[in-house]
Amino acid sequence: MDSAPLSVFPNFQKIPISPNKNLPTAVPSPATPAASPSRYENQKRRDWNTFNQYLRNHRPPLSVSLCTSSQVLEFLRYLDQFGKTKVHNQTCPYFGLPNPPASCPCPLRQAWGSLDALIGRLRAAFEEHGGKPEVNPFGARAVRLYLREVRDFQSKSRGISYQKKRKRSKQMLPLPLSTAGFDGG
Repeated sequence: MDSAPLSVFPNFQKIPISPNKNLPTAVPSPATPAASPSRYENQKRRDWNTFNQYLRNHRPPLSVSLCTSSQVLEFLRYLDQFGKTKVHNQTCPYFGLPNPPASCPCPLRQAWGSLDALIGRLRAAFEEHGGKPEVNPFGARAVRLYLREVRDFQSKSRGISYQKKRKRSKQMLPLPLSTAGFDGG
């Protein structure tokens, strides 16, 4: 059993080989996790905890099982106050300009891309915590429509269009030039 990888034994931590020793050594380490969660998993956990905290502070307090798309939309609107993206009002002289020449009193909001990614993570977290996909409030039609409205308004406001990135098709090989049928004139 000498050839077993050290990751099989979660209480051992691999120590780098020092120049004076030929063999790596392993020492016990208390409760060392086998692998640390990915950046995405950490962010998903933080988002889930933030949403649960929002529901606890809600009046009246709610549990996730009683949450509907209306609470999800309230949460997204609540998050706007922490946004960093300038979204021009339709009456603003800079509405539709990607790089306005001066500042204006228009509000800072959450960017559409941030909200879209947040909803994706919360949708996954809901199902990981035992929620059924068919009752997932983060995947509700109202939430999808809200995100679409935010995207469309922000693209008009900032003069930047959000277009789906198309998959690149395989490049066609150029056809060999043939002199047949070419009259040269």
